[in-house]
Amino acid sequence: MTGCELDFHAAPNIEIEIRDLNYKKNFADITSLLRCPDKELLLAQKILEYFVPKEGFVLTTFSQSPVGGGLGGSSSLCISLIKAFNKSNGRSMSTHEMVELAHNLEAKVIKSPTGTQDYFSAILRGLNIIHYKADGIKVEPVPYIPDIFSNNMILIYTGKSHHSGINNWQVIKSVIDGDERTISALKEIAQISAEMAIVCRQQAWDKLPELFRSEFDSRIKLTTSFSSPEIEKLRKIVMQEGAQAVKICGAGGGGCVFVWADPSRHEGITETCQKSGFQVIKMQPVKANQPF
Repeated sequence: MTGCELDFHAAPNIEIEIRDLNYKKNFADITSLLRCPDKELLLAQKILEYFVPKEGFVLTTFSQSPVGGGLGGSSSLCISLIKAFNKSNGRSMSTHEMVELAHNLEAKVIKSPTGTQDYFSAILRGLNIIHYKADGIKVEPVPYIPDIFSNNMILIYTGKSHHSGINNWQVIKSVIDGDERTISALKEIAQISAEMAIVCRQQAWDKLPELFRSEFDSRIKLTTSFSSPEIEKLRKIVMQEGAQAVKICGAGGGGCVFVWADPSRHEGITETCQKSGFQVIKMQPVKANQPF
């Protein structure tokens, strides 16, 4: 979960606090803020370059996702900031307009092409299937019982941050270069995604572990960078403790993983992971009609 607090005032001075990065600084005006070289400000600066607020303000942001966790934390925060500045100036944007804006602004931050799936999940609640079609992106809401996921999934942070732009660019470059192994692996993942959509519509949740395992194997074929020594160690530990599957979050290479296991195995998996230096993160899936 991410969020922000935005309060405007008549004076030109600006105060920025980014809690998850332990960053706080004051600026005389918007010009001095935009010229500041602090890397912690990159996302906020791109947002402010777009909205160009005329008044001073106090902005506080927070994120419950570990930095580089692969949970879409930066994408979610980008949406939170866009929503806040839209609300402040009375502007209304559709879901697709917000996704397009966030997608373009964050690409400027990471200096690499970005996907759009994380932005949809930051705007829309519940379980959704995203269709990338020739005539545009369509979102299909799927009814589900959140307890299915909260009872069977454990979210674990490996302790190693990742950079999604690097891994994703390696895949894009390999496709452009015509690498047959990469193209074949992408086709496998596309097929797994199609099967996942069917499972979600039918709510055949017992089939998820097999799909997670298949996706893990195909993901590693794209580039070995999607895994890491930390992920491999964690995977070995949890499978020995009775887990059924491990799902890499985001672009991998570190960050977080989801572990799918019978509820009776959760205590043992959690204790073993914590003793091994991994961080178990509390999570709670949201209902379609439940506010963030």
